[in-house]
Amino acid sequence: MGDGGLTAAQVVAIARDGARVRITDEALDGMSATRHIIDSLADDTTAHYGVSTGFGALATTYISPELRVQLQRSLVRSHAASSGPAVEIEVVRGTMALRLATLATGRTGVRPIVAQRYAALLNAAITPIVGEYGSLGCSGDLAPLAHCALAVMGEGDVVDSSGSVVSASSALAAAGIEPLELHEKEGLALINGTDGMLAMLCLALHDLDGLLTVADVAAAMSIEGLQGTDRVFAADLQALRPHPGQAVSAANMRAVLADSPIIAAHKSTGFTRVQDAYSLRCAPQVHGAVRDTMSHTRLVAERELGSAIDNPVVTPDGRLESNGNFHGAPLGYALDFLAIAVADLASMSERRTDRFLDPARNHGLNAFLAFNPGVDSGHMIAQYTQAGIVSELKRLAVPASVDSIPSSAMQEDHVSMGWSAARKLRRSIDGLTRVLAIEVMTAARGIDMRSPEQPAAISAAVIAELRTVVDGPGPDRFLAAEIEQAVEFVRTGRMGRVVRRAAAETDAAVR
Repeated sequence: MGDGGLTAAQVVAIARDGARVRITDEALDGMSATRHIIDSLADDTTAHYGVSTGFGALATTYISPELRVQLQRSLVRSHAASSGPAVEIEVVRGTMALRLATLATGRTGVRPIVAQRYAALLNAAITPIVGEYGSLGCSGDLAPLAHCALAVMGEGDVVDSSGSVVSASSALAAAGIEPLELHEKEGLALINGTDGMLAMLCLALHDLDGLLTVADVAAAMSIEGLQGTDRVFAADLQALRPHPGQAVSAANMRAVLADSPIIAAHKSTGFTRVQDAYSLRCAPQVHGAVRDTMSHTRLVAERELGSAIDNPVVTPDGRLESNGNFHGAPLGYALDFLAIAVADLASMSERRTDRFLDPARNHGLNAFLAFNPGVDSGHMIAQYTQAGIVSELKRLAVPASVDSIPSSAMQEDHVSMGWSAARKLRRSIDGLTRVLAIEVMTAARGIDMRSPEQPAAISAAVIAELRTVVDGPGPDRFLAAEIEQAVEFVRTGRMGRVVRRAAAETDAAVR
C-alpha cells in the first residue's frame, strides 16, 4: 500500500477475502517527512487544531504539552461510543483498510508506526467490534473509526482470527503486537474519515455487479417461461435510446434467449401476442438505468478512493490546514441513489414472478405453478415473501441524506447521514438478492412445467445447476429451505459462474 490509495477491488479483497496488506517504503518515508512538520508545531506557542487544542466545539481550548498524550487517548475513548448490533466484520476491515490508505498518503501527519499497527491488525485478522449506531457521516465516521483506533491502543473488544470475541489486549498479545500510544494529532487522524461509508459503497458495488447479471438472466428466463417475445430486445431498437446500461442489459437478454426452442416454437405456430407486459418488455430499460446509476456511484467511489480525508491536513507544501473534506455528502447521495435503484429493480422482478402465478396471465401454466392446484399451493407464498421484501425496500429507498441533525454544541450543525445511507443499502442488497432468487426459482419451475418444450442453453444450464439444490416441480415441500438454497445460489456467485460458463460454450457474451 502506497500513497496512491486503494482500488475498490482491493478494498473488497481485504475486507471480505482477508487479503494481506503491505505499506511501501516510499509511503513510510513520506509519513516520516510530514510527521516532522507536526512535531515542529507541537512546540509552537501558537495553538494548532488537533495538535495543541481540544476538538470540535472545544477547539479553542489550549492543551499543554504534558497532557497531549492523554488528550489523544481521551479523544479515542470518548468517541468510541457506538451502540447496537455489531457491524459486519467485512465492513470493519474495509473501514480500517481505507483509513490505513489515507494514513499512507502522508497527508495526516501520523508516525509510520501508526500505519504499521493498522496493517498488523488487518494481517492478524483482528477486527474491532463496532456498534451499528454512532456515525452521523460528518467529521468522519467518528464512532466506528474510534473503535478501530481503540483496538490499536489495546482497549475494547475485538473478534480474533478464530472468530472469538476477546479483549483487544489479549488479542494483540497473542499476535505479538504492542499496543500503541498515540502522540499529537494521531487520535484525531484515526477518526476523521469517510472510510466506513466508503467501504460499504465499495462492497455494494461489487455485489450489485453480480446481481445485475442475475437480474438480466432471470428476466430472460421469465420471458421464456411466460412464452414472451425477444423481438423487442433487438440491438437496432435498443440503439434508438442509447443509454449505455440499457444496451448491456439488452445484449445480455439477447444472449440468454438466443436460439430458444420455446420462443422459436411459438413463432412457428403463429404466436399472436404483439406486446408483452412492461415487466418483461421494459426490463433492459429498468435494469440498464440501474447499471447507469452504478456507473455514476462508481465514479464517486473512485474519486473518494483517491482522496486524503483528514482535518486538519498536512498540505503538500507543508501547511497544516483545517478543512471540510470529511463531510460525507458525496457518498451519502450516491448510497441513497443506489437504494432507490435497488428497490425498483426488485419491484420489477416481483412483478415478473407474480405473472407466473396467475392463470389469467401465465399462458397455460397451473395456478401458482402448483403441481395439483387446490391440494398444492405451489409458489403462492413465495411471492408473498417477495412482496414483503419489496415493500421494505421501498421504505429503505427513502433517502437518509436529506436528514441532518446538529451536534457538538452546534459546531457540527449540518451532517450527511452517509453512514445511515450505507447501512440501509446493505439491507437493500440483501433483500434484492432474495427477490431475484425467488424469481429464478419461479422461472425455472415455469420452464420445467412447459416440458417437453426446452429453454435456451444458458437458461437450461442455470436450471440444471439449480436442480442440484432445489428440486423441480412436484407436490408441495418445505418452501423456506428451498428459498434459502436459491438465495445462496445467487449470493455466492454460483449462478453467475454457471451463466458465464454456459455463455462461453455457446460463444455468447454476458456481462
